[in-house]
Parts: sequence; C-alpha cells; structure tokens
Amino acid sequence: MSVVIDSVIKGSPADFAGIKGGDTLVSLNGNDIVDVLDYRFYQLERELKVDYISGRELKTAKIKKTEYEELGLEFETYLMDKEHSCRNKCIFCFIDQLPKGMRDTLYFKDDDSRLSFLFGNYVTLTNLTEHEIERIIKMHISPMNISIHTTNPELRCKMMNNRFAGESLEIVKRFAEAGIVINTQLVICPGINDGEELERTLKDLTELGVNAVAVVPVGLTDHREGLYPLTPFNKESAGEVLDICEKYGDECVKKFSRRIIFAADELYIKAERKLPEADYYEDFSCLENGVGLIPLLRDEFEFALENLEADSNLKRQKTIACGVSVAPYLSGLCEKLREKFPNVSVNIIPIVNDFFGHQINVTGLIVGRDLISQLKDKELGEEVLISCSMLRSGEEVFLDDVTVSEVSEILGVPVTPNDNSGEGFLNSILK
Repeated sequence: MSVVIDSVIKGSPADFAGIKGGDTLVSLNGNDIVDVLDYRFYQLERELKVDYISGRELKTAKIKKTEYEELGLEFETYLMDKEHSCRNKCIFCFIDQLPKGMRDTLYFKDDDSRLSFLFGNYVTLTNLTEHEIERIIKMHISPMNISIHTTNPELRCKMMNNRFAGESLEIVKRFAEAGIVINTQLVICPGINDGEELERTLKDLTELGVNAVAVVPVGLTDHREGLYPLTPFNKESAGEVLDICEKYGDECVKKFSRRIIFAADELYIKAERKLPEADYYEDFSCLENGVGLIPLLRDEFEFALENLEADSNLKRQKTIACGVSVAPYLSGLCEKLREKFPNVSVNIIPIVNDFFGHQINVTGLIVGRDLISQLKDKELGEEVLISCSMLRSGEEVFLDDVTVSEVSEILGVPVTPNDNSGEGFLNSILK
C-alpha cells in the first residue's frame, strides 16, 4: 500500500530530506503506510527510514528528528483515504429518519474506527478487518468508542440488521483483554433492549471492565415512513430505565469506586426527575452522548457567577433560543443571574422542532427556519443567543443550510452563537 503526498511543509524534516509534493509515501521504518493511523504512529520515531516513490524511482530518505516532531508530510484528505461507511441498517438510525432534500453529507453514515480514536466518534465494529483489529491492539489505540446497544448477540443482529453484529462483540473482549480503554454507548428502544435486556448488557459490560457506559434514549423524528415501528419514551418507561441505570451504577461505585454507568439528561427530563449534581458524573466522559451536559453547564455557570460582583447599573435585554427540554434549566440560571444583575433581562424562548418533529426537543437539532418562524415579530432585545451545537462544525450554517447571517437579517437583530460552557453562556449574556 502507498499514499500520494499532497505537499511538504517548508522547513520540516521531510523538506530537508528532499521529499516533494506528488511523491508517494510507501513505508516508514519498513512499516507499510495505509492511512493516517499508520502515519501518525510510525512517524514518532527519532530515526526514520522513509521509503517513497519519486517519478518512477523508489527512493529512501534517512531522517533524524526530535521525538514526536512532525515529519512534515501533508495529504489530500486527513484520513489519507476514504472514510469508512456503515454497513448496518439499525432500526433506530437517526440518519434514516432525516427529511428528504438536505445536503448529501448529512446522509452519509460513518463507521470508522480511526474517527473513534481521532475525534471521539462511536463505531459498531461490524466492518473491521482482522488486520485493523490487530493494528488497533498493536498500536494500543485508546480510547475506543463503541456503540454496543446490547450484549445479546441475536438481539444485536436484529437491532442492527446485520448478521455479523453479534460476532463483533468478541472484538470488544479482545480490546478489553489488550488493555484498551473502552467507552460504550447504548441507544435504548422501549420494548426492545430495555428491561431485562438492559440489565444483562450493563452486567456484561461492567464485568468486561469498560471505562464508561452512556445510556441514551432513541430519538424519533416525524420522517419514519417505512421504517421499523418504534415507541417513544414516556415518563414511566424513562423512569424504569433510570432505575436500572442507577441500580447498576451504585453497584459499580461499591465495587470499583466509580459509577461507570450514566443515563442521558433526556431520560431524567422525560421521567420528570431531578438531574444529578455535577460531581455525580465524575470526569464527564460521556458528554458527547448528552450525558451530564446540563449539570456541567449549571455548575460552570454558578461558579462563574459567584466570582462576579453585583452590578445594578448594568442593563441588558437579550433573547436565548434553545431546545424545549433545556429551557426550564436555563430559566433557572437566569433567575440566579438577576439576583446580582437585576437590570439584565433575558427572555428564554423554547423552539418547537417543526422541522424534525415534536419528539425532538434538544437544542442541537434546531434549524434556521424554525428559529425564523418562531422568533419573527417577537420583541428580541439587543441580541439573540444560540448554542453553537446548532451549527455545522466550524461554520455558521444550520442543518437546513440556512445561515446565521440570514436568520439575523430576517429577525433584525444580531444572532450570536456561543460555546456550550457555563462561563461562556454567562459572558454572552453580560457582554
């Protein structure tokens, strides 16, 4: 295997060795380079024998550099090859529930073990080759973030519509035996992998020694025509899942001095139960699954507020647009804010998700057109604050391709994305 070099960073070790853009990287210290994991792992050595093809000639460059210094090669894509797509047809897949007509990239399902390590994506392990499994173990790539859903092999095959899905559970055991840190995710569907099946899964995973288990409720949009019939969570069913999670989490605390098992904030909200305090979530290892987001925001906000001096002269009038589920919690924080800043007025407007459906009530899935339709003709004050989680990463574009500037122009006030930290949220209100 080999990879074409797109360019070479000027002044880098590779540049001094005479390697050029357009050359083809073959190996580092005799190790074939297939993709970004090979490259990042093998380039760390202080002494490198770089085999590459220039024109039609196989050449070798011997390079000495400091440990961990970048070699200096750049490639056309970050992964150095194509992203691995998902081979499953999960009964709960959110991408299958997207409305038609959105941009093509939103319909791509990734299931790439490299993205798990590099960016924290969750993978199912159903498309790993033996070479890739052995490479992960050899390189000790850690942590691995794995979507498990159930440890019942037959049920996993059914839920993922993949006859090999049960077999891939053995890979999890191999990773655990190799000492790789494993974070797991369970998307729970009422009547399918909850109840006794959930208990079995939690028992199996804790015995396996995983680092964390995030228990997440299935998200159901209004665009499920022709898909597997699923039931949304209600107060009772969400409460039953929480009871199981807390039971096994308490057992983990006694046995391992760590909770390990955490339920998503959305389950507490649906069950109409009080969210735990921030210290319940230990190191917040499951934030990407919506686990502990609100308690962490609350804790950071209150801590930052404590360190500010009261100011009755400061005047602000702002609007915060957010998901229906988080709105009451943000209102509570703003009440505490007014104790120190009585002339700071914040209007919390929960945005009903007409685009995806009213079962979807999280902030991150709010689109531009819903913001426009529900905020126009309202008194919005100086500014509308939104969470950056509504936007495409690194851009000011909503999931429906409406831009922040378009929303701002129609509403007639600045629309400002802010980060998801409690301190950032507080500063965006007061600035």
